[in-house]
Amino acid sequence: MEQRDRIQEKANEMFMRYGIRSVSMDDIAGQLGMSKKTLYQFFSDKDELVDAVMQAELQGGQRDCEQCFDQSENAIQEIFFTMQCILEQFRHINPMVVYDLQKFHHTAYHKFLAYKNDFLLTVIRNNLERGIREGLYRNELNVDILSRFRLQSMMIGFDIEAFPPAKYSVVDVTRETLEHFLYGIVSLEGYKTILNYKNEQTKMAKS
Repeated sequence: MEQRDRIQEKANEMFMRYGIRSVSMDDIAGQLGMSKKTLYQFFSDKDELVDAVMQAELQGGQRDCEQCFDQSENAIQEIFFTMQCILEQFRHINPMVVYDLQKFHHTAYHKFLAYKNDFLLTVIRNNLERGIREGLYRNELNVDILSRFRLQSMMIGFDIEAFPPAKYSVVDVTRETLEHFLYGIVSLEGYKTILNYKNEQTKMAKS
């Protein structure tokens, strides 16, 4: 692995585990067994490193969303695939990461906002329209309003005032809010489909 990739990978691991602000360039260099001078040969400052880490994370998130769509048989299965993917990612993310981005790393945060408000909004909207076409979601849904509502509720687990990290898990908040949203938009046929998927997951967990 190239030095730059090693640095970026270690920084990603540490940022997601401890939060961005609490991890210094000295910490990263020490974990890699290299001098800070060597680290600065590849990244001029912490802001540039955070930007590179965030860019890679967003590209990975986009690939995951596209894969969930490609592998799903219907809109509800796409949601279940996406939920599994998101929950696995969120297990390793410190809730302070988004706050630290917003407060201290504006360039990276604006990239995150663009990804959220453009790409993710389109993914949600397309899923709602797909589910309506398939008869799994209620056909009277206001797609525009609900896609924006879902977009905002996606990040609620990272609201450290509403859900203090010492008391609430990002994974638990995300799972509950996503299931609540899904049950609210499905048709009767969609509700049956959810139960089928849940039964399958229960059987797989027991086997």
